[in-house]
Amino acid sequence: MRVALCIRCRTLTTAPVAVRWIESDSGPGTILYACPEHAAQLGAGPTPDDVIRTR
Repeated sequence: MRVALCIRCRTLTTAPVAVRWIESDSGPGTILYACPEHAAQLGAGPTPDDVIRTR
């Protein structure tokens, strides 16, 4: 079971939805999650799958 902290209400959710991805210059990026209720309000941002690599 996956558990994550909602970036909006700061509560743990057992149904996290990826809403933002922060790219990093060194190492893997960070995915931010929201609970299902707030995910609809925040909308989905880019995820690692959405990024087109140029190299």
